[in-house]
Amino acid sequence: MKLYELTSYLESIAPLAYQEEYDNSGLIVGNANQEISQALISLDCTEAIVDEAIATGCQIIISHHPIVFKGLKKFNSKTYVERVVEKAIRHNIALYAIHTNLDNVMDGVNARICQVLGLKNARTLSAKNGLLKKLITYVPLSHAETVRNALFNAGAGNVGNYSECSFNTEGTGTFKGGENTKPYVGQPGQQHQETETRIETIYPAHLQSKILMALFLNHPYEEVAYDLYTLTNQNQRVGAGMIGELDMPVTEHDFLGHVKTRMQAAVIRHTELTGKPVKKVAVCGGSGGFLLKQAIAAGADVFVTADYKYHEFFDAEGKIVIADIGHFESEQFTQHLLYEIIREKFSTFAVRLTEINTNPIKYFI
Repeated sequence: MKLYELTSYLESIAPLAYQEEYDNSGLIVGNANQEISQALISLDCTEAIVDEAIATGCQIIISHHPIVFKGLKKFNSKTYVERVVEKAIRHNIALYAIHTNLDNVMDGVNARICQVLGLKNARTLSAKNGLLKKLITYVPLSHAETVRNALFNAGAGNVGNYSECSFNTEGTGTFKGGENTKPYVGQPGQQHQETETRIETIYPAHLQSKILMALFLNHPYEEVAYDLYTLTNQNQRVGAGMIGELDMPVTEHDFLGHVKTRMQAAVIRHTELTGKPVKKVAVCGGSGGFLLKQAIAAGADVFVTADYKYHEFFDAEGKIVIADIGHFESEQFTQHLLYEIIREKFSTFAVRLTEINTNPIKYFI
């Protein structure tokens, strides 16, 4: 299939608009119209991973972490980043990253951590705002249902676990067309009154072009009246970290042992234990220290994440146990998540997990 068929599907699950500002998710190397028949999935994109793709005949590497975060001004093979990009280009291998956009979606990286740890009732820890918009439009009664359904099919009207949500009121619209108009109802040069339905619905901001196209294609009027509003409401299905609950409370010691086993962590760095049972657990794959206040506010007993610095451990202040399991360890199951996502959609497309452990941190035990 074409490369864009695969990347478009991945971006329908984890839209690029959901990535953090510092990130560089998306197609980093490659032509969207390139033919591909096999993909290699890894957490990181290293020279060894590119060599593995060459040896196994993969035309695209899908990694969680982008190989390029900042602009490259020179390609002199002096850094591993330059060498990876150069080798990928020479061998016509596309590089694609799905990073914080996959972190921030409801069924992404953090949901997989919750699943591995056996946490129930998982929900977003820190929901994002500014990602939702509202559309208001006015449609003659005869076309209200058609327009409404077209908007829903384009991605509008989703609120939490509910779909096809809208608010509708009836009123009277007035208009008078100029001499060069061809109004759907009424006559040019004469004021016309028409009973119309005012349709209000919300949609993800990144789908605006698709939503408006659906509106214009299905609305009968020559000039479509509509209003767009940016909402400050939080999108509870998009955001950083997650929090869930264990079936039964356990001791802190037993829970840390559970985390060590389930997350395949060689070691866990943690703050002083509080002596309280563990029931509610917050998680964040990768560097999650910025979510500590939210984890405490949500009532989490333990916060499982990575990349904590010495002085940051003091911020727990006896209110919560911080459990730093390592960056690679916290995100390693992302590879399996991506494998399942692709295989479910493209059952005949060849997908393989890397056989290389890309964790740059080693432990002397």
